[in-house]
Amino acid sequence: MKTATKAVLWDLGNVLLDWSPANLYRKIFDTEDAVQDFLGRICTMEWHAEHDRGVSMAQNRIALIAKYPQHETAIRIWETRFLEMVTGTVPGTVEAMNALAGRDIPQYALTNLPAEWLGPVCDNFPAMRHMRDIIVSAHEGCIKPDRRIYEITADRLPHLPGEVIFFDDRPTNVEAARDFGFDAEVFTGEADLVSALKDRKLLP
Repeated sequence: MKTATKAVLWDLGNVLLDWSPANLYRKIFDTEDAVQDFLGRICTMEWHAEHDRGVSMAQNRIALIAKYPQHETAIRIWETRFLEMVTGTVPGTVEAMNALAGRDIPQYALTNLPAEWLGPVCDNFPAMRHMRDIIVSAHEGCIKPDRRIYEITADRLPHLPGEVIFFDDRPTNVEAARDFGFDAEVFTGEADLVSALKDRKLLP
């Protein structure tokens, strides 16, 4: 018999937050080629992953600025102008969060996020008030899809993993969550999100 779903666990980037560094750097560079070169060669996702693991931005940018001093300003604004990477919220997610809150369904977040960005996210996106706990990779020193972060999450949540539906936009993160024991779905947009919540009797 399938375990009844009692709670929702949310990824944030590109599930709640419509996030892309290119949104900011298109304001800095004159051409799309220059934007993609900067993000593909200098401020890469591999470099950024160290922030998600808990390395401070102040520390992580030192070597990068030394290597690319001509891009010091552009490197520094990765931290200081983070909110300009976010165009808003992903359609449908806030509405789903509000509807779940109205039914008193517990909601939590599990996010690969730098410590420096948690405050701005919570301060600028009202739907974050629905989160009863937020597991932040930078605070834990490990990132999805590492098994350890799912162990930490299971310890923090007052539910069995099988009682929690987790939404993440990255299939590798979803697969790792399922392997650990969470119910999990790849987030693809509003229609599939609502369908998944209704299937689990979380929404009427």
